[in-house]
Amino acid sequence: MEEAKQGYTLEEARARVLSALSPLPGRDACPLQQARGRVLAAPLVAPRAVPGFRASSMDGYALRAVDGQPGQSLPVVGCSAAGVPYGRPLQAGQAVRIFTGAVVPDGADAVVPQEDIRLMQVQGDLPGPAITLEGSIHPGQWIRSPQEEAAAGEPLGSVGQRLSSVDVARASGCGLRTAQVYARPRVALLITGSELRPAGHPLAPGSIYDSNGPLLLLLLEQLGVAVVGEEWVNDDPQRLERALVRLADRSDVLISTGGVSVGAEDHVRPLLERLGALQFWRLFLKPGRPFATGTMAGARFFGLPGNPVSAVVTFLQLVWPALQVLEGATPEPWPRLRVRLATPLRRRSGRPELIRARLGMDSQGSPMATPCGDQSSARLASLQGADLLLEVDAATTALPAGATVMAQLLRLPVL
Repeated sequence: MEEAKQGYTLEEARARVLSALSPLPGRDACPLQQARGRVLAAPLVAPRAVPGFRASSMDGYALRAVDGQPGQSLPVVGCSAAGVPYGRPLQAGQAVRIFTGAVVPDGADAVVPQEDIRLMQVQGDLPGPAITLEGSIHPGQWIRSPQEEAAAGEPLGSVGQRLSSVDVARASGCGLRTAQVYARPRVALLITGSELRPAGHPLAPGSIYDSNGPLLLLLLEQLGVAVVGEEWVNDDPQRLERALVRLADRSDVLISTGGVSVGAEDHVRPLLERLGALQFWRLFLKPGRPFATGTMAGARFFGLPGNPVSAVVTFLQLVWPALQVLEGATPEPWPRLRVRLATPLRRRSGRPELIRARLGMDSQGSPMATPCGDQSSARLASLQGADLLLEVDAATTALPAGATVMAQLLRLPVL
């Protein structure tokens, strides 16, 4: 069967993974200041209009537009500052000194900026200073609506929305203090491989320092995922079995690296088939072909490849969307953009490939991509500084400088 020989395409694999998932039960009442990155389980609604009053958007003078004729002099009868309103209705032929954000007095329907007036000294029987207008004004100028930020009852966030810093700030500015959010999936991490050693420990012949564990833990932390356990186990079937059962029992999602290929010491996939259920195995993708997924003891299982770049790529393409669904969010694909190659690209045909690249700009400001050197799936340096994953189809072997390709943008938004 060709599918069994080649594996699933990335699109097929993602569809199969996501179709088997639904949001986890449970929700939390989360203080807004801790809600950045959480997914809404109930809408956020503005309880009142914000700011709730007409406010000046300039430093200047509040007056009636009908009184604002060029050359007209108006007495200044008071002041309205932010948090300290004038407090009385404005009468015909009067002006009030006003500052940005302050309440526009009743009776006033315009604000004239201070640079558009001449301030006069006290003259005659005027009770205080006066202003002379240097140009015409119109009703409503430089006045913010009472509902400029939000109207009472206006939606501020919808179910399934992941809250950003701006979402939290806007809801807080509308007076909200908490948000109902979905429960986050509990994730456990199992790193396998007899050759792996923690950094700082002596290396035996043929052993290497582990990078999968630190990298995946930091990625999960950066994405706001709760890690409830992590273990490092060598390629011993009995120890692997005990670790898998132990971690699956305490988590909603169990992620492993290594042990899912076809080697004699690849025990994780056979254990998944015996202890749980294998949904599918193998991807038609480079890097990341030996990927397995299924269920074990009630936990969703993802077996990532052992090579670090393959592990990261399959995590970003398949595990992260799954975690979004489990948390009640609609999976958001990585943003895609069209870029031109800054240098020629050569590769072997056979499988579609996601090529790590840096994003730059040409002299006209158009996006350019520079592949990050050797694209070996064992070489983490190809991810270091990478902004993009270039999408190259299975048949392509060479692309010249200037060729256009689609790319996934990896950098997470700040806000």
